[in-house]
Amino acid sequence: MKSARVFQLTALAMVAVSAVMVAYWMYALRSGAIERNQAARVLYSEQVAAAQALLAAGVSAERVHTTLPGILVKGEEASLAPEVDRTLAAEERRRINQFAWEGAFFLLALGICITVIARALRAEAMVLHEQDNFLALVSHQFKTPLASLQLSLETMALRPLSPEQSGALIERMLADLARMEAMVTQILESVRLERGRVDLRREPVEVAGAVARVVASLEDRAKKERVSISADLPRGVYVLADPLALDVVMRNLLENAISAVAPVGGGTVKVEGRRMDGEVEVIVRDSGVGFRPGDGGRMFEKFTRLHPGGGSSYFGTGLGLFIVRRLMQLAGGRVSAHSDGVGQGAQFVLAWPAAPAEAA
Repeated sequence: MKSARVFQLTALAMVAVSAVMVAYWMYALRSGAIERNQAARVLYSEQVAAAQALLAAGVSAERVHTTLPGILVKGEEASLAPEVDRTLAAEERRRINQFAWEGAFFLLALGICITVIARALRAEAMVLHEQDNFLALVSHQFKTPLASLQLSLETMALRPLSPEQSGALIERMLADLARMEAMVTQILESVRLERGRVDLRREPVEVAGAVARVVASLEDRAKKERVSISADLPRGVYVLADPLALDVVMRNLLENAISAVAPVGGGTVKVEGRRMDGEVEVIVRDSGVGFRPGDGGRMFEKFTRLHPGGGSSYFGTGLGLFIVRRLMQLAGGRVSAHSDGVGQGAQFVLAWPAAPAEAA
């Protein structure tokens, strides 16, 4: 265990013990104030008894009052003066309130300390969890293409190959390199986005044209995976967004959709759009593996890759949808995911602020 975590746990334990001690101190002081008040009342009750005895012995009421000023004499009856009774009650309340306010202040301060330390521990646990996920990602996702590259190179080095065979191996190696480059790019991009090191522009972007360009660039891959990809968006609809960020968002979502459809032997990916309430919504529907309805929010967390059949690509980094959500947040938009269940396909809804008509 790291020394910093040991220190945090030790500090948390000490603060918790201090909070318990303060609570006990408050209880003890309150009990002491009540006991002191009761003791004072016992003394006054003894004075009342003494005054009553003096009156019975024939001592005048004036002399009894002079001797015992806290005692009120009415006729032949002695009792505690009302002002003394009120003073005792007020003093008891004052002391209890004083201890309560002082103790509440200390408990509040200790509670804040406990909250801060607990959040630090939780944040560190999340970082450790992300590190574990990252190491698992690197060890698995990079090991596969590296092994493929090694096998291809060893094959080419062992024996002469025909041009067709060499071309096939070279194409496979280039695909492996492109895959590793894409993973490194996603990892670096996610770090930049998480730390806020991205300066996005806000300018009118025509949605239909931007989506059409992304769809066109993915048609070859979609055909290989036996996926029919289409877009049906109204022309002339503009959003306030960064053109490059919009391209990255749509590319990640469509690549994710194609990866979700491919395992079921092919299907469809459809992109639709509409303008409503000052926003422009783009809806990506696929007929792929889908996911459990409760996983809709978790899909956008960093390094989250759902179980096969839960909507994620086997070769995914778990960063694509995280990047989508972060870019949409920075653009002032939103993104959500929905599925009726595993095997029921999925629907992703993107919403950007609509550009003013005069700007478009």
